[in-house]
Amino acid sequence: MEFEQAVRRRRMVRSYTREPVASAVIDEICDLARRSPTAGNTAGVEFLVLEGDATAAYWDATLPAGRREGFAWPGLLAAPVLVVVWVNLGAYLRRYREPDKSHTGLGASAKSWPVPYWFVDGGAAVMTMLLAARDQGLGASFFGMFEHEQAVRRCFGVPPDRRGVGTVALGHPAEDDRPSRSAARPRPDLSEILHRSHWRTP
Repeated sequence: MEFEQAVRRRRMVRSYTREPVASAVIDEICDLARRSPTAGNTAGVEFLVLEGDATAAYWDATLPAGRREGFAWPGLLAAPVLVVVWVNLGAYLRRYREPDKSHTGLGASAKSWPVPYWFVDGGAAVMTMLLAARDQGLGASFFGMFEHEQAVRRCFGVPPDRRGVGTVALGHPAEDDRPSRSAARPRPDLSEILHRSHWRTP
């Protein structure tokens, strides 16, 4: 698929069939995400791939059975693959203590960073995954773990120094998939958000 088509046709899919996704396809999507840019080429983004019983364990940790009756997107729970994206803060601090980066002072602590680039890099990896899934003819969606990050960490043995970016669901879209209300919100025209040479005010 052409890049422009992948970008323009990408959308969040929230209802899936239970048809499995080939391991080679999952690996390809994650490998492309691995090639996303990271600050200082730190490569501090990691992927936890969940299939089968592991996806059920994820939902048990984040959406207990008692809360599912009123859940707006029950078809999301059918996604055969969940990829939880994590970032390694320690890797960034170590990288920025190396000789070519130590002058920045960013290796001192997380508070030294005006912008937490590990999350920026994690977001870049997520976007690559969403586009790669579309290129493979799959549906995908991204959602946060929010207050359930620690529960997911405990469930799957994720080290305490990793921070969760969120979760990407992958699979084949179901016929009953529908857009969310948010999808109806119009995107601003390019002329409204593009500033050339100097910031424009409406």
